[in-house]
Amino acid sequence: MSSPAQPPGPSAAARPVRVLLVEDDELMRRSFTVALERYGYEMRAAADGLAGLELFREESFDLLVLDVMLPGLDGIGLCRRVRETSLVPVLMMSARGDGLDVVAGLEAGADDYVVKPVDTYVLVARIRSLLRRATYAPAPDPGPGEDVLVFGELSIDTAGMEVSLAGRPVALTPTELKLLLEFAARPGVVLERHTLLRDVWEYGWDGDSRVVDLCVQRLRRKLGRDRIETVRGFGYKFRR
Repeated sequence: MSSPAQPPGPSAAARPVRVLLVEDDELMRRSFTVALERYGYEMRAAADGLAGLELFREESFDLLVLDVMLPGLDGIGLCRRVRETSLVPVLMMSARGDGLDVVAGLEAGADDYVVKPVDTYVLVARIRSLLRRATYAPAPDPGPGEDVLVFGELSIDTAGMEVSLAGRPVALTPTELKLLLEFAARPGVVLERHTLLRDVWEYGWDGDSRVVDLCVQRLRRKLGRDRIETVRGFGYKFRR
């Protein structure tokens, strides 16, 4: 895996981004750890799912990178355990061709995935994209009352980044929230999958539309199945 001689990292005054990597392959674990540290990330690593879960519970992390195939507790099971208590961004790593693992990981609550073998540049790009979603903020200075969008029982506070349904708060991952904000900004408009891949996941045309479909499914489970309509052959439409 290659990396530039002087990779960009956080400023000296900024708190380093803490990343937990759970990967059972020792060579790959060490390579990713060293490479990401050169980009300025503060790394912690575990060789199996149970050890990763213990580290997650003991320490605070800004992002998790989980391999799917892990001894003891696999990456999918680990992601589910994490989602029981946390909305921290999760990036899954899957072996080439393991489509079922990709789907299972996204259904478990992962925000995105990369396919192994993965170059350091690609891994860092996906991490940066996830972190941008985690710190996403809408355009400043909304007009009076414009920072709260109301769609029936659904309320979206775009300033406080909070969502409620029938007066009860709804916990969304950063990716789910960013996707919902994209829909809510254009209610009644059909948004194609490649548009959502570009605007939410920051993918180009070669992105995997399954990440969109499965994130929509998760939103439907939390907000109601009728809120987001499937427009067959095109994409999705948010109902007013």
